[in-house]
Amino acid sequence: MENVQVVREAMSGSVLMIGPEHTLRQAAQLMAARRIGSAVVHDPDGEGPGIMTERDVLYAIGSGCDPDTEPCRDHITWDAIYAHPEWSLEEAAMVMVRGGFRHLVVIEDGDVVGLISVRDLMRAWSLRRVEAAASA
Repeated sequence: MENVQVVREAMSGSVLMIGPEHTLRQAAQLMAARRIGSAVVHDPDGEGPGIMTERDVLYAIGSGCDPDTEPCRDHITWDAIYAHPEWSLEEAAMVMVRGGFRHLVVIEDGDVVGLISVRDLMRAWSLRRVEAAASA
């Protein structure tokens, strides 16, 4: 039987956290500086973390929002679907496909412990195939 890869093995444990009052430009600059496509948004008055993606920034600016004054709070996905670190990668991929998401916030015991993206899934599966081929 083949080992099942889990989210914890593929996720990024280094997560960019921003607040809802960051401007679109600030969010974009922080994501660009780290070469990542999303940020987890922490709102102390909210019910849980939200997520802002590069696509959210693009849509906001494309709709005419001023990136220097527009706060992120109105462009965040607050009803994000969260992954658990022990989900299989297939489970995470199915949730992404069903919801049309490219990123999932990973939550364990109520805390953000990582983020998993489509790129992370592809990297994990590609490395697994390379390792399997090398051991054959």
